[in-house]
Amino acid sequence: MQVHGRRSTRPLRSFFRRLVRDEAILLIGLLVVALLILGFVILADEVLKGDLAEFDRMVLTVLRTEGDLADPIGPPWFEETVRDVTALGSTSVLSFLLVTLVGYLVLIRKRGAALLMTVAVLGGIVVNTVLKIGFDRPRPDIPHTGRVFTASFPSAHATLSAIAFLTIGVLLARMTVDRHMKVYFMTIAVLLTVLVGLSRIYLGLHHTSDVLAGWITGSAWAILCWTVALRLQKQGVVEPTGGDGPSNDDTRPD
Repeated sequence: MQVHGRRSTRPLRSFFRRLVRDEAILLIGLLVVALLILGFVILADEVLKGDLAEFDRMVLTVLRTEGDLADPIGPPWFEETVRDVTALGSTSVLSFLLVTLVGYLVLIRKRGAALLMTVAVLGGIVVNTVLKIGFDRPRPDIPHTGRVFTASFPSAHATLSAIAFLTIGVLLARMTVDRHMKVYFMTIAVLLTVLVGLSRIYLGLHHTSDVLAGWITGSAWAILCWTVALRLQKQGVVEPTGGDGPSNDDTRPD
């Protein structure tokens, strides 16, 4: 009778463990978003006051050949490689990636994940566009070969690559229970995001503060979307991803 009683409480204890864990994740996610928003406000205030102008100029100058601001440091093949990297954060490449991934998620009947990806990227475009119009910061006043059509702050490439790559990384990580694969997916997502942002500075298309603001904006928006999606998932509105099955804690004997 005692053994039976212990076994009967296992599902209840597992439920409360999952409930506490999920609520903690939601609270942490919202806290991180709040901290990122605060960081953006502080950074934007410094930009508006011009306190970062000297720093931004110094970084761009260091990355230029001495005596020729039109020529980034390094051999020609490296500059061409950086142009290829920066294209990964372009609207055309990310749009193609979004359509491809959403189509795949719909085909495997992960419509909730497909909706999350769509809202994350399209919503990020709207947020970034509004911020660009609001701040209307000029591009760096040094020669560059890339063609630009919008204001400088925050960097759209940095913002959208953070949103797209980090969201894809999370989706892939949640579709596997292997911790090594989870770390691998997230590492690649972060690496791509960082490389795209750094490429914008190297090419002279953005100030360093533009890219930092883009990373902050993209990360905050992506985490907010994940947090909302997790809440909807727990309410049954969004279907769980492949890696959200019972954990080892749920099936471990007492």
